[in-house]
Formats: sequence, structure tokens, C-alpha cells
Amino acid sequence: MNTLKKVVLIDDDEVNNFVCESIIRTENFAEDVYSFQGAEEALEFLKSSVEPSGKKFPDLIFLDINMPGMDGWNFIEEYRKLPEYATQKCSLFMLSSAVDRKDIQCARSHKEVKEFFSKPLSPEILEFIKEEFLMRVE
Repeated sequence: MNTLKKVVLIDDDEVNNFVCESIIRTENFAEDVYSFQGAEEALEFLKSSVEPSGKKFPDLIFLDINMPGMDGWNFIEEYRKLPEYATQKCSLFMLSSAVDRKDIQCARSHKEVKEFFSKPLSPEILEFIKEEFLMRVE
């Protein structure tokens, strides 16, 4: 599998974003990693990345559920409004410390969400994503 071009992290925990970025870079999982502590800010970034070729839009998004302001669920509702030609090649994964079974089931019920992972992000999770989700679409 080739390295992804662009990965976006959306989590209000600055330390978690730093750790995730470090793991993604160490594992050569993506060329560029963009971190956002607010879903609103991430959504604006995504909107600015929409263009007809779809090349500026991220390949993958890691999204937390529980955040102040716009949470992960509200983000997904707004994400659905983005043009499908941009979002169709982007894989969205929930990465959360939520342990409520309802949250996990809800995440998996959204067609946009490929899978739910519990924090912390690990090299094993990245490898699983490569094997189960990314290699299939190459």
C-alpha cells in the first residue's frame, strides 16, 4: 500500500493529537497530517479542500465523538452535506475513548464511518486499516 497523501485528526485533546500525529508519521502512514481541536475548524478546512478533482480532500479522517461545541455526531451530519465526489474517496474512522456500547453501535450504523476504534491510536490499528480498508480500494 502506498502512503496516504493527507490524514485529518479531529479531537479536542491536544496531547492525543500530538501522539496520533507522531504514530502516523513514524509508521509512514501519510505524507501530511492535519490536526484540529474543534470539529467546526476541521469542517471549514474540509470545505476549503473541496474541488472537482477531489485531490485536495483528505484520504482519511480520525474523528472523536465527545468534543465541546460540535461533537462527532454533529460533524457527521455536516460532513454529509459536502459533495459526494469529494467524500467518496475519504475513509472516516471514529477514534474515541467512549466505552458506551450505544456510541460504538451508533458509530458503526453511520454509513460514512468505516469502523470504530478505541483510543489510543496504535501501529496495529494503522496496519488493520491498511489491510482491511485501504488495500481494497487501490
